[in-house]
Amino acid sequence: MGTVTLQFLGQAGFVLKGQNVSVAVDPFISDSLAERLFPCPVSMADLASVDLVLATHEHPDHLDLKGLGDWLELVPTLPVVVPQPIVGLAERGGIPAANLIGMQPGEHVCLRGAVVHAVTALHGVGTADAYTFGTEISDGLVRYLGYVVEIDGLRVYHAGDTLDHEGLAETLRELETDVALLPVNGRDARREAQDIVGNLSAEEAADLARRSGIRTAVPMHYDMFAGNPGSPGDFVKALEGSGISVLVPSRGVDIPLPRHPEPAKTPER
Repeated sequence: MGTVTLQFLGQAGFVLKGQNVSVAVDPFISDSLAERLFPCPVSMADLASVDLVLATHEHPDHLDLKGLGDWLELVPTLPVVVPQPIVGLAERGGIPAANLIGMQPGEHVCLRGAVVHAVTALHGVGTADAYTFGTEISDGLVRYLGYVVEIDGLRVYHAGDTLDHEGLAETLRELETDVALLPVNGRDARREAQDIVGNLSAEEAADLARRSGIRTAVPMHYDMFAGNPGSPGDFVKALEGSGISVLVPSRGVDIPLPRHPEPAKTPER
């Protein structure tokens, strides 16, 4: 098995690269939100080799319709995976139906050499429906997802935006997840008053990592907006002594993901 690398685009955006497949998750690459603090660290030409895009939910820093529209002009056959309830929203936003693949928790698809497993996320379109799975506004379907992506035998969980919830750690264990990309920006009354739906705190993300049996953790969702920050340092501190290695990646740099010969799959007592 070859090396799998991780490239951080900022916010929740990553590109996973294996020997023969490259997968982008939640790539926020456009300037569609003026308050973003920095431009995308890679060019559209750099992204032309990506084989598959996954978006966890409809918020524009995760489903970047403007950026995807530009991307599809360069790569017209690029598949885009989204939660099933927002397929229509993505199509109305300019993504051709032929490119869209809707998923629900428990499903998996094999695409261009990668295997993608859909996992529930606990979030909200706005604070009025937070913190839920979005089923009440989606005809009973789960509206917010995370994904476990298997590339070259390595399984990487991208949480999207989420809080911890019943069964999540167990699902990640069952999927024998190696690496977890976890939001650490938390939530508070000030941000929720601005209709900003929050996420795991650094400490909550660390607790989920411990219970999930993963061996490598990566913080995310802390650097893009001045009004919604998080602390990767707090995440690193919270995992001290856990046996879990923490990677805090620089933007735009390919970082090899470690492989561990004996995954820690024994639940804590």
